[in-house]
Amino acid sequence: MKKRRIAWIGALAAVAIAMTGCSSSGGNDGGADGGGTLTYLEPQTWNTLYPPAGGFYPNGGVLNQITDRLLYQNPETLELEPWIAEELPQVNADATEYTFTLREGVTYSDGTPLDAENVVKNFDLFGKGDSDRALSVSEAINNYDRGEVVDERTVKFFFTAPSPGFAQAVSTINSGLLSNATLDRTNEEFGPGNAAEIVGSGPFVIDDEKIGTELSLAAREDYDWAPPSLEHQGAPQIDGVDFIVAGEASVRVGTVTSGQADVARTIPAPDEAQFAADGLELVAASTNGVNNSLSFRFAHPLLQDIRVRQALIAGIDREEIVDTLFSESYPLATGILAKTALGYTDTSQNYVYDPDRAEQLLDEAGWAPGSDGIREKDGEKLVLTFNEALPQPRSKEVVTLIQEQLGEIGVGVELFAGDQAAQDAARLELDTIQVYHSMVGRADFDVIKSQFHSANRNALLNLDPATNELHDAELDALLAQIASVPTTEERQQASVAAQQHLADQAYVLPLFEEPQVFGLRSQVEGFKTESIGRPSFYEVTLQR
Repeated sequence: MKKRRIAWIGALAAVAIAMTGCSSSGGNDGGADGGGTLTYLEPQTWNTLYPPAGGFYPNGGVLNQITDRLLYQNPETLELEPWIAEELPQVNADATEYTFTLREGVTYSDGTPLDAENVVKNFDLFGKGDSDRALSVSEAINNYDRGEVVDERTVKFFFTAPSPGFAQAVSTINSGLLSNATLDRTNEEFGPGNAAEIVGSGPFVIDDEKIGTELSLAAREDYDWAPPSLEHQGAPQIDGVDFIVAGEASVRVGTVTSGQADVARTIPAPDEAQFAADGLELVAASTNGVNNSLSFRFAHPLLQDIRVRQALIAGIDREEIVDTLFSESYPLATGILAKTALGYTDTSQNYVYDPDRAEQLLDEAGWAPGSDGIREKDGEKLVLTFNEALPQPRSKEVVTLIQEQLGEIGVGVELFAGDQAAQDAARLELDTIQVYHSMVGRADFDVIKSQFHSANRNALLNLDPATNELHDAELDALLAQIASVPTTEERQQASVAAQQHLADQAYVLPLFEEPQVFGLRSQVEGFKTESIGRPSFYEVTLQR
């Protein structure tokens, strides 16, 4: 029955919903005492289970179920708490040494121990990467030097410079702990087709995979090392989770509202009202990081003049975007960081909609309207290409509306379409994508560094790959400072300075604070998300 039901839901991802005559028993056989299998619908498939590269939400949604972390970040308070480490770490005055004491008796699902030697092996890989195996350094870990086994249950980490974000870094899915054998895998061996071979110590294990369409998790019956602050302890209360890829929003919405699945991620704003009905719920979880925004790649000839970038900002009506395409779940951004993000400062004065000023700035920069209405200069048209940010809500519609708005001031906009692989490749090409639509969630000061530093996501393409030179060395220095000063006060000041620089140079236009919006059946109890909105199924129960 389960296999037939999974196949049926999977088929819905490719065809229209045909619900007539279907049972409304939902995606499980659970009763009041728990048990049953939860059916979870994802808009995209995962592409790697290597934790440092797991930031893509479909990756993180899996890693959050199968791995544990040294520390737990409470999603409500954002405070750090013990988890696999039995207490918070001892940290020296300049945040260059961290010592953790591990819980006893923790094992991986292959039976091997999670001990000090294994933890050091994890972080020596995550902190340094391995170019021979194409395994990247974690963007959450800065200035890493080495780990040291003090004894079987004690580890010490050393850094070449202050690394104040390390405690929070070890709480993220990017630091999900893996067995020794799993850590020996290559980048390709962390990819699709290998899911069942990825061994963590988490409450669920992967027991089946259909590449690109389905992933099945089974509860680990001997799991007994959840964060102590959680009310539930021991094994999960459900039997497992079936991840089903359903790319069409109408399929995800219709399958949950009809009772054929339990939870779906990325509920479009126009469909939120459906989840106000009896038996349904909506969860809009904050991502606590870099807002949904546009990055203007200032090294491109069309964007080198700050007046052009300022004109684009003045010519885009953010309020119209939010009011037309989104809901109250998507607050208008007042800065590049969400108000709940660590380091936030208000830079909204830099993002005022003023089309008259936009036209004046373009006139001053020498861009005159052409015969077709698109501005020209020295025989070149002012036409910019935006990416379609597939993980971000309604990206195509956002860019289409911006196309209309900028068209009114004589700026042409083209949309680069394509699947995730095409988008990932185009993201790194300045001549292909000049305006980059994206966001990043992480509940730490370092999130802004993760997004814009040349050695991390490099959203602005500040690093020239041909010459290996920076276009704006000051920006990289400001971002690096956030991750290299030891006190909270210093990090706050460094973050504000970086945000102000991004605003003053008209490098970015924040659009809205992006949540992760889940629709679920009310029979799903105990559903939570971690600190940036990835699902957590450990405490879930399924009721009839």
